[in-house]
This record gives sequence, structure tokens and C-alpha cells, in this order.
Amino acid sequence: MKVCAFLHAPFEKPGVFKDWALSKGFQFDEVHAYDGEPIPSVDDYDFFLFMGGPHSPSQVEKYPYLGTEIHLAQAAMAKNKYVVGVCLGAQIMGEALGAAVEKSPHKEVGVFPITLTPDGESDPLFNGLPSVYPVAHWHCDMPGLSAGAVVLATSEGCPRQIVRYGESALALQCHLEMTRDMVEGMIQNCPEDIHPGTYIQSAEELLAQDYLPANRLLCQLMDRLLLDDTATRNAR
Repeated sequence: MKVCAFLHAPFEKPGVFKDWALSKGFQFDEVHAYDGEPIPSVDDYDFFLFMGGPHSPSQVEKYPYLGTEIHLAQAAMAKNKYVVGVCLGAQIMGEALGAAVEKSPHKEVGVFPITLTPDGESDPLFNGLPSVYPVAHWHCDMPGLSAGAVVLATSEGCPRQIVRYGESALALQCHLEMTRDMVEGMIQNCPEDIHPGTYIQSAEELLAQDYLPANRLLCQLMDRLLLDDTATRNAR
């Protein structure tokens, strides 16, 4: 399995995604398109990962590489490649399917619970898992919903936390991949995001959180995404 991860800022890293991929023996390549690195062909990889970043997919005129990534995500999903997006990456997936990014009802910065929807509870990805999970958030937008999109998890601050766009395409508005070190980097590079708010925690609160449960959930979801999709393809 060849995995390509698109990063959008030097401080927004793939985190546990990379640990998971390397533990499986997968090839894991990173593309820093914001820094001028070329974007590969859709046929070069089996799995495309679009990470978060400080921009919006609506800013393609200012950041043309985002438009190129949107087209690549569209092509990858059309070819039934594995596609996973996080935060900005989740919004890129929606844009690729014609669903424009939208403002979330609330800005979320901190660790808050997500709750599975009825569709999430019945989805094989979450079979036997708890219906409520504390996970990290750092966003003010959310992905658009294309025809056929299914919301699997929601939160009090944002109604679209995990979205399935197809058998092998999963969008995560929340952050399951973050570690404490990554959160420290976010605090240092995005201090303006930390201000009083209903769903905004202080730097001290952010650093006091336990990110391991969400990290374990991410690994379970990625294992199940590959297993469930493989079983579906083999049954055809």
C-alpha cells in the first residue's frame, strides 16, 4: 500500500496517521504543496490523505495548490482509491464532490466529545465501539454535504464531525491524529485561535488533555476502512 499525505503547514503534521501506516509496512510519502512541491498523479498511490491547515478550500485563487488538490481528490474518489481528509482535508473532499465548505455553527478549539449518529452506530467502522468519544478540534468551518454523503458523528458545536463520502472515502472534521507535541505546535503557531468561547479551551486545558483514546480510535477506523472496503470489493 502506497500512502500519499498532503500537508498544508509545517506545524500541521500527519501525527498518528504516519505511525499507523508505517506499522502496517505501508510506504508513506508527504507532499508539501504549499512549499512548491509537485502534486503526484492519482495513479501513483493507493491511499490519499489530506491533512488540516490554516486556509480554506474556498481560497483557491490565493492558494492555487488547493485547487489542484481538490481535482486530485475528485479523481481519487472516482477511481475508488482510499481517501481520508482531516479538517481542511475533509472540506477539500466535500469541494471535490461539488459541496462547498460551510461555516460551522461554532468555532471549536479543544477536546470535546463527538457522538455517533444512527448512521454512525450502524456503520461497520464503528461496530461495537462507544457512541461517544472525546477528540480534539481546531476549526471554524465544516465540510459540505454532497449527494450520498452520510454524517456518522456530530458534536454540540459542529453537526458534521465524521462524514462518509463513499465506501473508501472518509472525512474527519475533528482531529484523531493529534498528539500532545502536535498540540504544542498548534498553540505556538496559532495563538490567535485561543480566545474565550463556548467551545474553546485555554492553552493550559489543551495541554492537560489525554489524546491517546482518540489516537487508538483513529487506528481502529483506518484498519476497518481498509478491511470493510476490501470485503465489499471482493463480494462484487
